[in-house]
This record gives sequence, C-alpha cells and structure tokens, in this order.
Amino acid sequence: MMNKSGNIINDTIGCEKKTNYRWIILLIIFVGYFINMADRSNIGIALPFIKKEFHISNFVSGAISSFFFLGYAVSQIPAGFAIKKRGTRGIVSAAIVGFSGFTYLLGTVSSTIHLILYRLGLGLAEGPAPVGMTSTINNWFPGKEKATATGIYIASTQLAPIVVPSIAVWIAINYGWRNIFFWFAIPGLFMAVIWYFIVRTKPEENKHTNEAEVKYIYRGEVIEKENISNDQNKSLGWIDKLIKYRKIDRVDTSKKIFKSWNIWGDTLAYFCMNNVLYGMLTWIPSYLVVAKHYSFIKMGFVAAAPSVGGLVGALLGGMISDRVLLKKRKPTMLITALTTGIMMIVLINLPENITLISLCLFLTGLCLNIG
Repeated sequence: MMNKSGNIINDTIGCEKKTNYRWIILLIIFVGYFINMADRSNIGIALPFIKKEFHISNFVSGAISSFFFLGYAVSQIPAGFAIKKRGTRGIVSAAIVGFSGFTYLLGTVSSTIHLILYRLGLGLAEGPAPVGMTSTINNWFPGKEKATATGIYIASTQLAPIVVPSIAVWIAINYGWRNIFFWFAIPGLFMAVIWYFIVRTKPEENKHTNEAEVKYIYRGEVIEKENISNDQNKSLGWIDKLIKYRKIDRVDTSKKIFKSWNIWGDTLAYFCMNNVLYGMLTWIPSYLVVAKHYSFIKMGFVAAAPSVGGLVGALLGGMISDRVLLKKRKPTMLITALTTGIMMIVLINLPENITLISLCLFLTGLCLNIG
C-alpha cells in the first residue's frame, strides 16, 4: 500500500506478518474508560433519591457534584508527570482500584459531609486514568490510525451516559439507590487486574506484540506527519480567509506547554465544554423528575438523549474534520462553540412536549461534540 507521499507501507516487515495487538489494547481502554465514565455519571441518577433521603438543597447537591471535579483537576497534572516518569501500567491500575473503591463508599454514606468527601476522593482517583489512557493510545498507534483510535476512545465517554441511566434507575427502583454505587464498583476491580497484566506503556514492552507491529507503529507515525503537513497546506477557499492560521513552534517541553497560548486557549474551550456536558449529566435527571414530573423510568430514557447526540456528533465531527476540512481542527471547534451557544438559549425555553425535549437534548449533545 502506498501513502500520499509515495511511501510504501506493508503489513509485513521483511517476512514477518505484523500482529494487531494494539486493537486489543484499544478495546481494554474503551471498556476501562466506559467504567470510569459510568462511575462518575451515576450520581445524576442517584441525586433525586439522595436529596429526598438527606433533605439537601440544590446548592448542596451542586457542591456534591463540584467536589468531584476539584479532585479531578488537582490530580491530572501530577498524574501526567508521574506517567511520563513511571509509565501507565501501575498508575492506571491503581487509579481504577481507587475510583472503584470510592464508588463503593458512596453507597455507604450517612451524612452530606461523607458524600462531599467521597466525591472529592472519586475525582482524585479518576484523574490519572484518562491521562494514562490517552498516553497509551499515543504510544500504541501510528499517526494514520490515531484519529480512529481516539474516536473509539471518545465514543466510550458518550456510550456510558447512554447506558447508565436505564441501568441505574432499574437498580434504584428494585434495590435502592445505594446499590447503584455498590454494583457499579465491581467492574472496575476486574478492569484493574486486566490493565495491570495485559497493558504496557509502549508496544515494544508487550510480549504479544511482534517486531513487525512495533516497526509499523513507529514508521507509520513519521509518514503520517508528512501527510498531515501536505493536507494542511491545501486551501479550503473562503474558510481559510475567514479563519486565520499561523505557524507555531513545536511545544515539546513542560515550560513551553505552560507558556503556550494555544494550550491555554484549548484549556479554556475544554473548560466551557465540560461545564455544559457535566452540567447536563448531573442536573438533567433531577430537572426531569422535579420540574417536568417525569417518572424515574421515563427520566432514564430522556436523560440519555444528550449522550446519544454526543456519540453522533463525535463521529460526524471526526469525518468532517478529516475528509472535508483536510484535518484542520479549528473550523469544527468554532462550529461547536456557536451551535452549542444557540442550543443553550433553546434549553432555557424548553418545551413541554417529551419528543421536543428529547430532540433538544439530542441536538445539544450533537453540537457540543462535533468539535
């Protein structure tokens, strides 16, 4: 097979046929982050039950949710440095055990203080997991497959909130809200063992990956950088005139990362995106039950609509960026910013009809994830 630059890429190196073990690693990452997302998003379903039992206000409910993100934010940067130094194997495994443990503890709470502290602990424990998982994808996949691998990984973040509401509502109705956390804690313990014994930081460290696959990964990375450069030099006509581009120096040290306006700009954009995303995950279930007087079963289905839209948006955004916009990411980011802002205004005046509510939530999730 020949790439755009005329370089030949074969599935064999010499006479050895390459293994494809990187896709097994991606499957483990997908399931692992699905569990990670499920353990953080189940609070939205449990919250109406918790508010009723502990007689807590919306302000306190917000604090319970917010303390998770405090811990999550605090742990991620140190986790990045630790993973760079020690690799992903032990750190990610420990993180999975940690967030599974705090998920279980949330089912044992007897006071609001316990809820806040355990949510803080959950955030601290979850922080290293996505850092390690994205690092693993970066190490295990050549450039031409990295977008696909990342898209599959991101799909797990949307799939979990689709599946969680129905399962969590069923558990709460039949066994009580505490069992949501007890049951959700179990898969993570198995995943921690799987990660520790199967996943390695780099492909050459894994006994199931042969030399041909390792060379394919590293050689493909170099070739894809050439292809991306060629694609991004092509013109998009009026879009290039509307959106200005400029060449920047490579950001390859910690000092450059902290001084880069592009990094800070992306951080601010991601902050705003997550503010909307997790605001919906946390509050939509309570809103549907309290303000719209939905039954818990009906709420479980409608609350999944933003994540269904998010899954479609993530896939659609990737295709638009790669195939239409020549791998230029800025246009899709602007599409997300503008359309999500419009949908926020629409949600302020949410209609009463359940079909229209579901459609609005679906479109919000779709717009939020295109970029």
